[in-house]
Amino acid sequence: MRIDDGATTGWIRRFHDATGSTARLVCFPYAGGSASFFHPVSARFSPGTDVVALQYPGRQDRRREACVEDIGKLADQLADALAGLSAKPAVFFGHSMGAVLAFETAYRLERAGTNAPAAVVASGRRAPSTRRDERVHERDDQGLIAELRLLDGTDSAVFGHEELLQLALPAIRGDYTAIETYRCEPGRRIAAPIAVLTGEDDPKTTRPEAEAWREHTSGAFTLRVFPGGHFFLADHQADVDTELAGHLDALRVS
Repeated sequence: MRIDDGATTGWIRRFHDATGSTARLVCFPYAGGSASFFHPVSARFSPGTDVVALQYPGRQDRRREACVEDIGKLADQLADALAGLSAKPAVFFGHSMGAVLAFETAYRLERAGTNAPAAVVASGRRAPSTRRDERVHERDDQGLIAELRLLDGTDSAVFGHEELLQLALPAIRGDYTAIETYRCEPGRRIAAPIAVLTGEDDPKTTRPEAEAWREHTSGAFTLRVFPGGHFFLADHQADVDTELAGHLDALRVS
């Protein structure tokens, strides 16, 4: 089914009008994150760009739906949702788990020949081919909360609000299950260029792990290192927006 420009569905969220837009930016949230994280990005790039933020099951208005605890299955469903959008040159932008989902979804859309992105911007995540034995999803609630504090990406007010925290934990655990059990098929590549953004002090990604994204594209590869940790983009949003703007501008002149 074709989804009209401007429409919102279970998967697709739009926060600003982009009638007549000539490019699209598709945003993939991090583990435990939601589409609303990208509201400022939408405000920055609309109306010239159709900013689509993805909403995974298990959070906010989809909180009663079961989380998809498998990256491959989640990417399948995201690809199906994005295939229904109008044809428009697009950039995929994902942070942390969202970077892997942007890559896997791009791979599926390239193979299907439908709405594949012209570029993928992978932020805050090591390359799919790299492996760490991480088992945060097996911890108890306090162990999971300790991980969130380490990464410093959760509003500190949430930690003092037990009800909000309990609502958020199932989605966070489900997403950690998905990303920590993910295994990339050896040699998997996309044709779209990949631009990697990473924080120099990110405990989840070393520079060699970030550079390993080069192995996953047959197109161009770039790497930018920012001061900061896992959520460096919170302190460098203007610079990240400039990076995204460059990729979007390239779509309009190609």
